[in-house]
Amino acid sequence: MEGGLGGDEKKKKVVVVGGGVAGSLVAKTLQDHAHVVLIDSINQSLQQFLCFLFDGKIEQLNKPDGNRMAKLDMALSKVLGNMDFVLDKKVMKQLPASTAASPQHASKSALWSMLCGIWKEYFEIPWASLRSLVEPSFAERSVINHSEYLPNADIVIATATNVTESGILTEQGQLIEYDYLVIATGHVDTGALARSEKLSHYQAEHQKIKSSNTILIVGGGPTGVELAGEIAVDFPDKKVIVVHRGSRLLEFIGHRASRKALDWLTSKKVEVILEQSVNLSSVSDGAYQTSGGETITADCHFNCTGKPMGSSWLRETVLKNSLDIHGRLMVDENLRVKGRTNVFGIGDITDLPEIKQGYLAQRHAQVAAKNLKLLMTGGEECEMGIYKPAWPLAIVSLGRNEAVMQIFFLTIIGYIPGMIKSRDLFVGKTRKQLGLKPDLP
Repeated sequence: MEGGLGGDEKKKKVVVVGGGVAGSLVAKTLQDHAHVVLIDSINQSLQQFLCFLFDGKIEQLNKPDGNRMAKLDMALSKVLGNMDFVLDKKVMKQLPASTAASPQHASKSALWSMLCGIWKEYFEIPWASLRSLVEPSFAERSVINHSEYLPNADIVIATATNVTESGILTEQGQLIEYDYLVIATGHVDTGALARSEKLSHYQAEHQKIKSSNTILIVGGGPTGVELAGEIAVDFPDKKVIVVHRGSRLLEFIGHRASRKALDWLTSKKVEVILEQSVNLSSVSDGAYQTSGGETITADCHFNCTGKPMGSSWLRETVLKNSLDIHGRLMVDENLRVKGRTNVFGIGDITDLPEIKQGYLAQRHAQVAAKNLKLLMTGGEECEMGIYKPAWPLAIVSLGRNEAVMQIFFLTIIGYIPGMIKSRDLFVGKTRKQLGLKPDLP
């Protein structure tokens, strides 16, 4: 985010909305070939605090005509000069404990440290997050600041709210113009913003697992099954209960793979309850009520149900007619949004008929980047790369060494698919794609 948004006027300007698997890779691939701007969503609590600091005009921080650090420094001086300021409780949770306890006596250095820490936005390798719950140090490699792999791109922390024919409007009122646009907003993620905060979150969740005797997992899709596997292998003494509203686990793949995953979990003494849901809004003293009238007692729970599609912000934009009935962005064989010549859609948000997997989002990014390079250098459209939806392949990790894999109608479970995914979860490979070393020094 250092520097402005002016860039090299001779280069085409590519705006990427979404800093997940697909967005991060396409931005990295194009940063030396275009003026790349990556827009990643802002944490709402941080946004509220910054609005307080800047009298509701936090878009100042992204303007090229000034020094961001100087502006923050002036804002903190303003805060500390007003000893009666009051912050919303939600905002106060973003502050260090010592600062939050007595904000009127907060030092400038404490607030400054907090803000600089939260501003270091990050990309997280999503399929590694469950391993980080049982092994927090794993997140040191999988949670990566955008600035580490995007030294030549502009990073804007803002929530995109509108798309025009030539620009993106953010919630802070900033209009970011583009020559080419890439939509990669995938699924909604309301997680932490600071890398340090995310790492602390994994430490806290790890302690929660360690101190619990019974752990409830709500949702039996790939996230719920993989988390149950991680806990069952690393903490075999814990009682793990999985509740899933569907008639079988892993409904996105075949019945045989679902049955093998169920048998594996059962062999690890994981209790699986199917065709029921859990009301997480009425938990009392560790008692959880299911839709079937059962009461489950657990020390903690993890909600592993699906996240909503990150496309609702497009419904009132020029791309509203490019969404299908499920809210997915309709794209052509070149990954351009249908009916558009300079707007691409990549990642989980697309309507491509394939299983939504991280490695496929990376393939989208590679094809889109190739086509953007061609267009920016005046190449013929007929030479653009064609994306062919992938044949059905899915690998679901079962702890550190095993996995269940489905390829077409073949299902394999055990150490062979585990060697492909479970040991490192493709973290080293993904870091190399971003131009980083597979392992930390």
